[in-house]
Amino acid sequence: MKKFLPYIMIAFGAALWGLIAIFVRELKEAGFSEMEIVTIRVTFASVFLLIIGGAAYKDQFRIHVKRIPLFIGTGIFSIVFFNWCYFSTINQMSVSLAVILLYTSPAFVTILSVIFLKEALHGKKIIAVIGTIAGCILIAGVQSNPSVSITMAGVLTGLGAGFGYALYSIFGKVALRYYKPFTVTLYTFVVAAAALIPFSGVWSKLDLLFSPRIFLYSAGLGLIPTVLAYFIYTWGLEQTESSKAAVIATVEPLVATMLGLFMFGERLGISQFVGSLLIILSVIIVNLPKKIKTTRLDYSS
Repeated sequence: MKKFLPYIMIAFGAALWGLIAIFVRELKEAGFSEMEIVTIRVTFASVFLLIIGGAAYKDQFRIHVKRIPLFIGTGIFSIVFFNWCYFSTINQMSVSLAVILLYTSPAFVTILSVIFLKEALHGKKIIAVIGTIAGCILIAGVQSNPSVSITMAGVLTGLGAGFGYALYSIFGKVALRYYKPFTVTLYTFVVAAAALIPFSGVWSKLDLLFSPRIFLYSAGLGLIPTVLAYFIYTWGLEQTESSKAAVIATVEPLVATMLGLFMFGERLGISQFVGSLLIILSVIIVNLPKKIKTTRLDYSS
C-alpha cells in the first residue's frame, strides 16, 4: 500500500482540481463576475499560503526584486488569465468540456518550449499536438447532442485557459531555477491577488462575500481545489516521476465529467466524447517515458 501512496495522492490532488466547478458556479449564481471569482480564488489562496509559510516555510519568503517579473509572468499572465478563461468557459459550456479544453495546455507547452526553451520536438510531441488539435475540432464541430451547449466564445476561452495554463510551465520552469516550489507558488498567488484586488470590483460586494454561505464557498475555492490540491499533488510528485504524475493527473477531466454528469445533469455528444478522448490520449502520449536503450551483451565467448 505504501508503494502506491504517492500515486493515490497525485490522483487525489487532481480529483480536487476537478471539483472547482462546484465553487465557481455557486459564486457565479451569487452574482460575482468571472474576474471577481478569480480575485476571490487568488486572494484566499494567498492568505492560506501566507499562514502555511509563516508556520513551516519561513526560510522561503525571501526573493530578489529583479526576479519579480517572473512572478508577474506566473501570477498575471498565467494564473489570472487562465483562471478567467477557465471560469468563463465553465459558465458558458459544460464542466467536462471546460476541463478538457484546459487540457490542451500540454500542446501549448510543447510549442512554447520549442520556441522559448529550445527543447527538442520529437515524434510523440508532434502526434500529441495533432491529436489535441483534432480533439478541439471535434469538440467545436458537429453538434451531435442538442443538449450540449457549444459556443465559439466558450471554445476560445477554453483554449485560452489551456494557453494560460501552459504559460505557467514556461515562467515557472525559469522561476524554479532560483526558488523552491513553495516560494514560486506563494508569490505567484500574492502577485496575482495584489494586481486584481484594486481593480476587480469585488470591494463593492463585500457584504455578499462575507455572508456565511458565500464566505464558505470562497474559502473553499481558495483551499480545496487550490492550496490543498497543490500540496497533496506535490507530495506525490516528489516521490514519483513527473511523466507518471502527468498521466495520473488526467483523472481531473474524468472527475469533472462525472461531476457534470451527476451534479449538473450534463451530457456529451458523440463528437465531443471522441474529441475529449483524443485530447486525454494526447496528454498521455506526450508524457510517456522515453524508451531506455539497452546494450545487447555477447555471451558467445
